[in-house]
Amino acid sequence: MLHDLIVKTAALPVKATGALVIYVAEDAEPTGGAAAVWQATGLDWTKLAAASNFKGKQGQMLDLLAPPNVEAQRLLVLGSGKPSNGSSPSAWADRGGSLASKLMGLKVTRAAVLLDDDAATPERVGELAAGLTLRHYRFDRYKSAKKDDTDNSLAVTLHIASRAAADKAIADRMAVANGQILARDLVHEPPNVLGTTEFMERASELTELGLEVEVLDGAAMEELGMGALLAVAQGSDRPPYLVIMSWKGGKDGDAPLAFVGKGVVFDTGGISLKQGAGMEDMKGDMGGAAAVIGLMQALATRKAAVNAIGVIGLVENMPSSNAYRPGDILKAMSGTTIEVVNTDAEGRLVLADALWYTQGRFKPRAMINLATLTGAIGVALGNDHAGLFSNNDDLAGKLLAAGLATGEKVWRMPLGPAYDKLIESRFADIKNSGGRPAGSITAAQFLLRFVNDVPWAHLDIAGVALGSPQTETNGAWASGFGVTLLDRLVRDNYEGK
Repeated sequence: MLHDLIVKTAALPVKATGALVIYVAEDAEPTGGAAAVWQATGLDWTKLAAASNFKGKQGQMLDLLAPPNVEAQRLLVLGSGKPSNGSSPSAWADRGGSLASKLMGLKVTRAAVLLDDDAATPERVGELAAGLTLRHYRFDRYKSAKKDDTDNSLAVTLHIASRAAADKAIADRMAVANGQILARDLVHEPPNVLGTTEFMERASELTELGLEVEVLDGAAMEELGMGALLAVAQGSDRPPYLVIMSWKGGKDGDAPLAFVGKGVVFDTGGISLKQGAGMEDMKGDMGGAAAVIGLMQALATRKAAVNAIGVIGLVENMPSSNAYRPGDILKAMSGTTIEVVNTDAEGRLVLADALWYTQGRFKPRAMINLATLTGAIGVALGNDHAGLFSNNDDLAGKLLAAGLATGEKVWRMPLGPAYDKLIESRFADIKNSGGRPAGSITAAQFLLRFVNDVPWAHLDIAGVALGSPQTETNGAWASGFGVTLLDRLVRDNYEGK
């Protein structure tokens, strides 16, 4: 099954051999080049739009087969919505996703898209190309080919006046889209194929892009005193790793940004075994680590002018005679003692040592971790927002703005002493779960114990990274959430500064 997508630009005027696509705004008639195309057909726009109830709303489509006087097999008129709604980057990515969905639904293999509107700036065209790519994505590499399988490859030519600038913008934006696709691929891989070693090897391949990659194995982590992370891993035959990826695109000596990801390649819950229904989804419990790898690939590909560190803790949480138990008391790298009350609250143990190590070694200017940490965040926010917890208002505000700009939205959740009391332990410094009440908040309070004064944010992406909602730019099970969000954060606030 082929799912190849080619997106390229071409000059005006349009020469179409497959489908020709033009856009019309809501409650408006075709303008510019779209008006010239329509006039060539000799058809009455007002009558045809009224007969088909086409109002130009986002997602609406008119499909004319063998249009008269137009050199194309079909003419697709797509609604672009109200002009005021199309100024944000995410709106243009959605437009590209909607276009891909329409073309795939019609089994179109070649399309020419007319973009001569003043609103079609190079940056927005880049977003449209990214939306096309992300919506066209499929993960079916393990499906056997059938005789009646169709070729789902698609070639799209974007006809635009400022072609050179658009090509540059598309290449820049596609670096991020491909990072998001890498994150999706990793989450989709079955757990018998992608274990801790294979995940580590995928991260190590990024050296080809100029990243420096360092790997700490179990022995190195034991010497460092990472008793929390290693406890999670001890029930599995698969070895644990801490992978450090460094991108040095900024000035020498500038403190880096640090991104830390939870990488539980499969989570059974350990001795506190999860219910069987839906456990297959726990192959995606490394969605935070996948996003960090995707982000680091994106920064390196586009040669971002920033120093950045990506750290991922890779373990598998399995029940065995050697697994850690409820009632165990662990000692983290920080020296904090942790009473285990639930072995299914394992991600925070992995992050505890990873966060402590990262801030101590690299002294980052800001540190952000991503994790599919709690089911409770999905109860609180559903599948539309990730949970944001932070000790720094400025960093939180930057993440909120980046979320609105990209469509990868976050919602700030509270932290405070009242919640911290819920993880106090009778026998140790803290316990690894506060129970059901405020489950996502107490998990964040736990992580906060392993963060000192560095500006820090925790993104709980359990509701948005896997089993994610179908959107204009995502028709897959895994969304790759976090790559685009954090790239935007870097671009707008830290790059070159």
